[in-house]
Amino acid sequence: MLKATIQGLALSFALITTAFGQSDDGLKVFISVDMEGVTGVVNVDDARRTGKDYDYFRKTMTLEANAAIEGAIAAGATDIVVRDSHGSALNLLPEMLHRSARLIRDWSGGPMSMMEGIDASFDAAIYVGYHARAGTADGVLDHTSSGDVTDVSINGLSMPETGYNALMAGYFDVPVVFVAGDQAVCDQARELLGNVETVAVKEGIGAAAINLHPEVAREQIRAGVETALRALGSYKPYKLQAPYTMVLTLKTEQKIFEGALYPGAKRSGDWQLTYVAQDVPELMLAYRGMRR
Repeated sequence: MLKATIQGLALSFALITTAFGQSDDGLKVFISVDMEGVTGVVNVDDARRTGKDYDYFRKTMTLEANAAIEGAIAAGATDIVVRDSHGSALNLLPEMLHRSARLIRDWSGGPMSMMEGIDASFDAAIYVGYHARAGTADGVLDHTSSGDVTDVSINGLSMPETGYNALMAGYFDVPVVFVAGDQAVCDQARELLGNVETVAVKEGIGAAAINLHPEVAREQIRAGVETALRALGSYKPYKLQAPYTMVLTLKTEQKIFEGALYPGAKRSGDWQLTYVAQDVPELMLAYRGMRR
Protein backbone atom coordinates (compact mmCIF):
# COMPACT_ATOMS: atom_id res chain seq x y z
CA MET A 1 0.00 0.00 0.00
CA LEU A 2 2.76 2.46 0.98
CA LYS A 3 4.79 1.54 -2.09
CA ALA A 4 1.74 2.12 -4.28
CA THR A 5 1.20 5.52 -2.64
CA ILE A 6 4.75 6.68 -3.40
CA GLN A 7 4.54 5.35 -6.96
CA GLY A 8 1.22 7.18 -7.35
CA LEU A 9 2.81 10.44 -6.22
CA ALA A 10 5.67 9.91 -8.67
CA LEU A 11 3.20 9.22 -11.48
CA SER A 12 1.27 12.38 -10.61
CA PHE A 13 4.47 14.41 -10.83
CA ALA A 14 5.31 12.80 -14.18
CA LEU A 15 1.86 13.74 -15.51
CA ILE A 16 2.32 17.31 -14.30
CA THR A 17 5.69 17.37 -16.05
CA THR A 18 4.05 16.29 -19.31
CA ALA A 19 1.38 18.93 -18.88
CA PHE A 20 4.12 21.58 -18.68
CA GLY A 21 5.31 20.51 -22.13
CA GLN A 22 8.53 18.74 -21.15
CA SER A 23 9.80 15.99 -23.43
CA ASP A 24 10.54 12.47 -22.30
CA ASP A 25 13.67 12.55 -24.47
CA GLY A 26 17.07 13.94 -23.47
CA LEU A 27 18.94 14.20 -20.19
CA LYS A 28 16.69 14.82 -17.19
CA VAL A 29 18.27 16.11 -13.97
CA PHE A 30 16.91 16.54 -10.42
CA ILE A 31 18.63 19.15 -8.21
CA SER A 32 17.95 19.29 -4.46
CA VAL A 33 19.18 22.53 -2.87
CA ASP A 34 19.75 23.00 0.87
CA MET A 35 21.17 26.14 2.48
CA GLU A 36 23.53 25.28 5.35
CA GLY A 37 26.14 24.04 2.88
CA VAL A 38 26.20 27.22 0.76
CA THR A 39 29.48 29.15 0.82
CA GLY A 40 29.57 31.88 3.48
CA VAL A 41 26.76 30.37 5.57
CA VAL A 42 28.29 29.65 8.98
CA ASN A 43 25.69 30.71 11.54
CA VAL A 44 22.13 29.52 12.17
CA ASP A 45 20.84 33.05 11.56
CA ASP A 46 22.43 33.05 8.09
CA ALA A 47 19.93 30.38 7.05
CA ARG A 48 16.95 31.52 9.12
CA ARG A 49 14.25 33.77 7.68
CA THR A 50 14.54 36.13 10.67
CA GLY A 51 18.32 36.47 10.32
CA LYS A 52 19.62 39.87 9.20
CA ASP A 53 21.76 38.33 6.44
CA TYR A 54 19.18 35.77 5.28
CA ASP A 55 18.17 37.76 2.19
CA TYR A 56 21.80 37.93 1.08
CA PHE A 57 22.38 34.22 1.57
CA ARG A 58 19.16 33.17 -0.18
CA LYS A 59 20.55 35.01 -3.21
CA THR A 60 23.82 33.11 -2.80
CA MET A 61 21.82 29.88 -2.53
CA THR A 62 19.95 30.71 -5.74
CA LEU A 63 23.17 31.53 -7.59
CA GLU A 64 24.74 28.22 -6.52
CA ALA A 65 21.62 26.45 -7.80
CA ASN A 66 22.05 28.34 -11.08
CA ALA A 67 25.67 27.21 -11.31
CA ALA A 68 24.51 23.60 -11.05
CA ILE A 69 21.82 24.22 -13.68
CA GLU A 70 24.38 25.79 -16.02
CA GLY A 71 26.69 22.81 -15.57
CA ALA A 72 23.82 20.46 -16.34
CA ILE A 73 22.90 22.38 -19.49
CA ALA A 74 26.54 22.33 -20.63
CA ALA A 75 26.46 18.53 -20.28
CA GLY A 76 23.33 18.29 -22.42
CA ALA A 77 20.46 18.39 -19.91
CA THR A 78 17.14 19.25 -21.52
CA ASP A 79 14.86 18.94 -18.49
CA ILE A 80 15.86 20.20 -15.03
CA VAL A 81 13.77 20.21 -11.85
CA VAL A 82 15.00 22.10 -8.78
CA ARG A 83 13.68 21.22 -5.33
CA ASP A 84 13.99 23.93 -2.64
CA SER A 85 14.97 21.69 0.28
CA HIS A 86 15.73 24.06 3.15
CA GLY A 87 13.57 25.01 6.12
CA SER A 88 10.35 26.53 4.81
CA ALA A 89 11.18 25.35 1.26
CA LEU A 90 10.48 28.96 0.25
CA ASN A 91 14.05 30.20 -0.02
CA LEU A 92 15.14 30.13 -3.66
CA LEU A 93 14.20 33.29 -5.55
CA PRO A 94 12.05 32.25 -8.53
CA GLU A 95 12.85 35.33 -10.63
CA MET A 96 16.60 34.82 -10.14
CA LEU A 97 16.55 31.10 -10.84
CA HIS A 98 17.77 30.03 -14.29
CA ARG A 99 14.85 30.05 -16.69
CA SER A 100 15.67 26.57 -17.98
CA ALA A 101 14.67 24.96 -14.67
CA ARG A 102 11.33 24.32 -12.99
CA LEU A 103 11.13 24.93 -9.25
CA ILE A 104 9.36 22.93 -6.53
CA ARG A 105 8.53 25.16 -3.53
CA ASP A 106 6.95 24.41 -0.14
CA TRP A 107 6.29 21.00 1.44
CA SER A 108 3.51 18.69 0.29
CA GLY A 109 3.37 16.87 3.61
CA GLY A 110 4.48 13.61 1.98
CA PRO A 111 7.50 11.48 2.97
CA MET A 112 9.70 12.43 -0.02
CA SER A 113 10.61 15.77 1.60
CA MET A 114 13.91 17.01 0.10
CA MET A 115 13.43 14.59 -2.82
CA GLU A 116 9.89 15.67 -3.66
CA GLY A 117 9.40 15.25 -7.40
CA ILE A 118 12.00 12.52 -8.02
CA ASP A 119 10.84 9.57 -10.11
CA ALA A 120 12.22 6.97 -12.49
CA SER A 121 12.18 9.37 -15.44
CA PHE A 122 15.27 11.21 -14.12
CA ASP A 123 18.78 10.30 -15.23
CA ALA A 124 20.71 11.86 -12.32
CA ALA A 125 20.33 13.60 -8.96
CA ILE A 126 22.49 16.51 -7.78
CA TYR A 127 22.78 17.99 -4.28
CA VAL A 128 23.82 21.61 -3.66
CA GLY A 129 24.23 23.38 -0.30
CA TYR A 130 24.27 20.13 1.68
CA HIS A 131 25.79 19.59 5.14
CA ALA A 132 27.16 16.78 7.31
CA ARG A 133 25.17 14.65 9.75
CA ALA A 134 24.62 15.73 13.35
CA GLY A 135 27.70 15.53 15.57
CA THR A 136 30.29 15.59 12.76
CA ALA A 137 33.66 17.02 13.78
CA ASP A 138 34.28 20.34 11.98
CA GLY A 139 30.94 20.06 10.23
CA VAL A 140 29.45 23.45 9.36
CA LEU A 141 25.94 23.69 10.84
CA ASP A 142 25.87 19.88 10.91
CA HIS A 143 22.52 18.33 11.74
CA THR A 144 20.21 15.53 10.64
CA SER A 145 16.68 16.46 9.66
CA SER A 146 14.98 18.42 12.45
CA GLY A 147 16.74 19.59 15.57
CA ASP A 148 15.16 16.69 17.50
CA VAL A 149 17.17 14.05 15.62
CA THR A 150 20.70 13.27 16.78
CA ASP A 151 21.22 10.26 14.51
CA VAL A 152 19.48 7.98 12.05
CA SER A 153 21.13 4.75 10.99
CA ILE A 154 19.89 2.38 8.30
CA ASN A 155 21.24 -1.17 8.27
CA GLY A 156 23.99 -0.05 10.64
CA LEU A 157 25.10 2.99 8.58
CA SER A 158 24.78 6.41 10.22
CA MET A 159 23.17 8.62 7.60
CA PRO A 160 23.50 12.28 6.73
CA GLU A 161 20.60 13.70 4.75
CA THR A 162 22.74 12.99 1.69
CA GLY A 163 22.56 9.27 2.49
CA TYR A 164 18.87 8.68 2.95
CA ASN A 165 18.03 11.10 0.14
CA ALA A 166 20.33 9.07 -2.11
CA LEU A 167 18.48 5.94 -0.97
CA MET A 168 15.21 7.52 -2.14
CA ALA A 169 16.78 8.38 -5.50
CA GLY A 170 18.15 4.83 -5.70
CA TYR A 171 14.67 3.42 -5.19
CA PHE A 172 13.86 4.92 -8.60
CA ASP A 173 17.23 3.75 -10.02
CA VAL A 174 18.51 7.34 -10.16
CA PRO A 175 22.19 7.82 -9.20
CA VAL A 176 23.45 10.77 -7.16
CA VAL A 177 26.35 12.06 -9.24
CA PHE A 178 27.31 15.34 -7.54
CA VAL A 179 27.33 16.82 -4.03
CA ALA A 180 28.35 20.37 -3.04
CA GLY A 181 28.59 21.63 0.52
CA ASP A 182 31.16 21.70 3.29
CA GLN A 183 34.20 19.44 3.30
CA ALA A 184 32.64 17.15 5.91
CA VAL A 185 29.58 16.30 3.82
CA CYS A 186 31.77 15.74 0.75
CA ASP A 187 33.77 13.21 2.77
CA GLN A 188 30.59 11.50 3.99
CA ALA A 189 29.11 11.41 0.48
CA ARG A 190 32.18 9.64 -0.90
CA GLU A 191 32.22 7.25 2.05
CA LEU A 192 28.59 6.23 1.50
CA LEU A 193 28.15 6.52 -2.25
CA GLY A 194 31.63 5.68 -3.49
CA ASN A 195 31.98 7.22 -6.93
CA VAL A 196 30.48 10.71 -6.69
CA GLU A 197 31.75 14.11 -7.84
CA THR A 198 32.05 16.61 -4.97
CA VAL A 199 32.86 20.28 -4.46
CA ALA A 200 33.71 21.58 -0.98
CA VAL A 201 32.83 25.28 -0.84
CA LYS A 202 34.00 25.62 2.78
CA GLU A 203 35.78 23.75 5.55
CA GLY A 204 34.81 23.83 9.21
CA ILE A 205 37.13 25.01 11.97
CA GLY A 206 35.20 24.27 15.13
CA ALA A 207 32.16 26.56 14.96
CA ALA A 208 33.78 28.71 12.23
CA ALA A 209 34.60 27.97 8.60
CA ILE A 210 36.99 29.01 5.87
CA ASN A 211 34.93 29.72 2.75
CA LEU A 212 35.55 29.96 -0.96
CA HIS A 213 34.70 33.27 -2.61
CA PRO A 214 31.12 32.92 -3.94
CA GLU A 215 32.24 33.34 -7.56
CA VAL A 216 34.90 30.65 -7.16
CA ALA A 217 32.36 28.32 -5.50
CA ARG A 218 29.96 28.78 -8.41
CA GLU A 219 32.69 28.16 -10.97
CA GLN A 220 33.63 24.90 -9.26
CA ILE A 221 30.00 23.77 -8.92
CA ARG A 222 29.33 24.52 -12.58
CA ALA A 223 32.41 22.59 -13.70
CA GLY A 224 31.81 19.73 -11.27
CA VAL A 225 28.22 19.15 -12.39
CA GLU A 226 29.23 19.16 -16.05
CA THR A 227 32.05 16.70 -15.33
CA ALA A 228 29.73 14.40 -13.39
CA LEU A 229 26.98 14.35 -16.01
CA ARG A 230 29.41 13.76 -18.87
CA ALA A 231 30.50 10.59 -17.03
CA LEU A 232 26.95 9.56 -16.17
CA GLY A 233 27.49 5.91 -17.08
CA SER A 234 30.10 5.49 -14.34
CA TYR A 235 27.67 6.14 -11.45
CA LYS A 236 25.37 3.64 -9.80
CA PRO A 237 22.13 4.22 -7.87
CA TYR A 238 22.61 3.95 -4.10
CA LYS A 239 20.86 0.88 -2.71
CA LEU A 240 20.92 -1.18 0.48
CA GLN A 241 19.70 -4.73 1.01
CA ALA A 242 16.14 -5.13 2.30
CA PRO A 243 14.81 -5.36 4.94
CA TYR A 244 15.78 -1.89 6.15
CA THR A 245 16.43 -1.62 9.88
CA MET A 246 16.30 2.01 11.00
CA VAL A 247 17.53 3.13 14.41
CA LEU A 248 16.42 6.66 15.19
CA THR A 249 17.98 8.60 18.06
CA LEU A 250 16.00 11.58 19.36
CA LYS A 251 16.82 14.24 21.92
CA THR A 252 14.06 14.04 24.50
CA GLU A 253 11.89 11.56 26.34
CA GLN A 254 8.82 13.31 24.97
CA LYS A 255 9.93 12.78 21.37
CA ILE A 256 10.73 9.13 22.09
CA PHE A 257 7.30 8.64 23.65
CA GLU A 258 5.59 10.28 20.67
CA GLY A 259 7.73 8.40 18.13
CA ALA A 260 6.98 5.05 19.76
CA LEU A 261 3.30 5.60 18.98
CA TYR A 262 4.03 5.17 15.27
CA PRO A 263 2.77 1.70 14.22
CA GLY A 264 5.67 -0.76 14.15
CA ALA A 265 8.12 1.48 16.02
CA LYS A 266 9.77 -0.03 19.08
CA ARG A 267 11.83 1.56 21.79
CA SER A 268 15.28 -0.05 21.63
CA GLY A 269 17.40 2.01 24.01
CA ASP A 270 17.83 5.36 25.71
CA TRP A 271 16.17 7.85 23.34
CA GLN A 272 16.29 5.26 20.56
CA LEU A 273 13.56 3.83 18.37
CA THR A 274 13.85 0.96 15.88
CA TYR A 275 11.71 0.26 12.85
CA VAL A 276 12.08 -2.47 10.21
CA ALA A 277 10.76 -1.69 6.72
CA GLN A 278 10.48 -3.88 3.65
CA ASP A 279 11.05 -1.11 1.10
CA VAL A 280 12.28 2.48 0.92
CA PRO A 281 8.86 4.19 0.71
CA GLU A 282 7.75 2.42 3.90
CA LEU A 283 11.06 3.35 5.55
CA MET A 284 10.77 7.06 4.73
CA LEU A 285 7.13 7.22 5.75
CA ALA A 286 8.09 5.72 9.12
CA TYR A 287 11.02 8.11 9.46
CA ARG A 288 8.69 11.05 8.92
CA GLY A 289 6.09 9.72 11.34
CA MET A 290 8.52 8.79 14.13
CA ARG A 291 10.34 12.14 14.30
CA ARG A 292 7.36 14.47 14.29
